[in-house]
Amino acid sequence: MPRRFQSIQYRLFVLFLLSMSGIVLVVSLLFYNRTTVQFHDKASELARKNVSQTAGLFDLLLGSYNSLSKSISNNMDLVRLLTTDSSDLPAVNYINERTITNILGAIYYSREDLIGIHVITDTGKVYNYGNYMNVIDTQYEHTEWYKEIRKSAGKIAWLGVYPHSAIDQVETRPVFAFGRQLYDLDEHKPIGIVLFEAEPRSVLSALHNLRLGTNSQVYLLGHENRIVSATSSDPPPDLRGLEQQVAEDDVIVNRSNESAVIASKLPFADWSVISVTPSEDLNVELVQNQRYLLIVAPILIIVSALIASIVSRGISLPLKRVIREMNRVETGNFRHTVSIESYEEINQLANSFNHMVRRIAELIELVRISSVSEKNAELHALQTQVNPHFLYNTLDMIYWMLDEKGQDQLGEVVLSLSHMFPYSSHWEEGADVSLREEVEQISHYLTIIQARLEGRVSVDISMDERWLDIRLPKMTLQLLIENAVKHGLEPLPANTGGKLFVRAEEHGGVLSLHIIDNGAGMEYERWEVVQVALAEPGKQTGSGQAGGIGLQNLNLRLRHMFGEEYGLRISSTPGAGTTATVSVPLPQKEEET
Repeated sequence: MPRRFQSIQYRLFVLFLLSMSGIVLVVSLLFYNRTTVQFHDKASELARKNVSQTAGLFDLLLGSYNSLSKSISNNMDLVRLLTTDSSDLPAVNYINERTITNILGAIYYSREDLIGIHVITDTGKVYNYGNYMNVIDTQYEHTEWYKEIRKSAGKIAWLGVYPHSAIDQVETRPVFAFGRQLYDLDEHKPIGIVLFEAEPRSVLSALHNLRLGTNSQVYLLGHENRIVSATSSDPPPDLRGLEQQVAEDDVIVNRSNESAVIASKLPFADWSVISVTPSEDLNVELVQNQRYLLIVAPILIIVSALIASIVSRGISLPLKRVIREMNRVETGNFRHTVSIESYEEINQLANSFNHMVRRIAELIELVRISSVSEKNAELHALQTQVNPHFLYNTLDMIYWMLDEKGQDQLGEVVLSLSHMFPYSSHWEEGADVSLREEVEQISHYLTIIQARLEGRVSVDISMDERWLDIRLPKMTLQLLIENAVKHGLEPLPANTGGKLFVRAEEHGGVLSLHIIDNGAGMEYERWEVVQVALAEPGKQTGSGQAGGIGLQNLNLRLRHMFGEEYGLRISSTPGAGTTATVSVPLPQKEEET
């Protein structure tokens, strides 16, 4: 994974963005689901009201038609005239037919929506009122409507809406047809039928009242699902099983992914009214809500991204400034401090870092101006001024903060620095340590160096385990390694791999520790200066030159601890590298072995 994806700014940005976007999406989904439920409930309630209203309209309309049909079947004069045999006198027959026509005319003009009244006797006589030029279908006995009226056994038969008259071949207007069988009540036998044809406006208007959308289809179904009337010429959908759910005066609302079906049983007739509305018509408002959410949600996510960017930058930029200053401190620049106005914790971190840098700078300055003879005493004084526990705790706090933010490499550097401080801060007069402790210390130091040089230097440390308990002056190896890196390996070109070897070998009771590099080496003039400095430890040669106070002090401490025959030797070849050798005596038991 690229390093920028491991940064605290990137991770905070992703965290805030995902959190806020997730909240926006959850709220949007909850809002949409709640709106959907409310809309469906409202649509279902509206559908129930429409069906109940339509059922009431049909109840009134069919009731009035039923009363109209009874005005003929219960007219005793009309029944008597229909059952009277034809007379031999034409005048009598004319009078009877005229009387029947007048009775039909009176009933016809009692309503404005009637198109025709047709009375057909069992003897084959047909009486019509309505169209002046009636042309009766002679095959009426074989039609379904005639058979249905005959089977009604005196009850009204609702035939439905026809595109033209069922019996009058001249009448081309749509009609709503219904009829009833006529009976001779004296002899209790059928004498014929009466067929009414009315304008279907009222029926179609009641059906249109059930349409919930522009593409809704309404069907009026009679016995055995026969279509009485419909607002569409398309066949009705498969509604098997739905009719059985429709009880008397009940309304059934059945929703699916494709359509909403509303069904009801009409109380007056054996009819069912069914409305089928596509989901697209019902979901117009939901689609508008979807479009609104599709516009608002991206806007809120963009705003969330801006807020996440501002917040993440507000946290990460101060930390980056602290890291930048720490990189400068790694190179030895202690002149800068960090000025940050951010969150309280980051301000505390910056203040602790500034305090640490100031104290380290003071320590370095004091060491630089101290003489070799006063070094141990002044180091002890510096230790009393700088609280190593504070520095160690501060560095440990920085390490854990960097570890939480994914700055692994810089965290390792801070961790190594925190391990070095307790070691280098506790300095006592004539302090000596084991070779094992020195090796552990230089491993931390080399971690910092390798991070600073970005892997341009490889390190190889080889020590026999039996020599690791030998005592020698504190900070012996770190000083030599520091000089090898700074003056030998750092000047090498970036594409040249620097190598640093730390070796230990025994010869004649003397243990030689070699610090070998393949760096730039030293010119002969500089090498002579170093030799003079090592031969005359008390002579000041300047801290900026090789062979300065550090090497002089180290050689002096080695001779003071082990004797004049031991100490530090430097050999170098220009362009080939430098070797620093520390010679110390082996313990007596090692020599005997």
